This record gives sequence, C-alpha cells and structure tokens, in this order.
Amino acid sequence: MFREPMRLVVVALFALVVLIQYPLWLGKGGWFEVRELQRRVEAQRDLNAGLQLRNAALDAEVRDLQTGTAAIEERGRMELGLVMPDEVFVRVIEP
Repeated sequence: MFREPMRLVVVALFALVVLIQYPLWLGKGGWFEVRELQRRVEAQRDLNAGLQLRNAALDAEVRDLQTGTAAIEERGRMELGLVMPDEVFVRVIEP
C-alpha cells in the first residue's frame, strides 16, 4: 500500500542528490576543474622559479660587464678568440 509512493520518494531524493552533486564534480568551478587548475599553477610556479634563476644569472653578468673589464676580456677570449698584443695563441687539438 505504501510501497509504491515510498519508492517514488526514494527515487526522487536520489535524483535530487545526483543533481546537487553534478555541479560539485563536473560543473564550472567543480572538483575536476579545480584539480586541473592547481596542476597548471604548480607547473607555472616551477617555470617561474627557473626563469628567476636565469634572470639572476643574467643580472649578475650585466653588472659584471658594467663594472669591470675582466668579464669583457674573458668573453672576448672565449667567444671571439681574441688575444692580447704580447700573448701567443696556442691551440691544442686532442685526438
């Protein structure tokens, strides 16, 4: 006698719970989207940390180039093969 209406109530309540849960898991700002955004933020933080290290190294090199001639001389020797007038250039080629 009361079985059929009770079953309808249970099904209706279950449907409401599913409808309430849908936005939580799959909707905009849902659990899956938040998880993906957290992953992307962490990846961007790692990239930023690497770029900050690179920028610090470039900043140190710029300061060194601005303040002294030793860095300029070293770069000339290493990259361009320059030598001072009173020096002899020797190139050693290993077999």
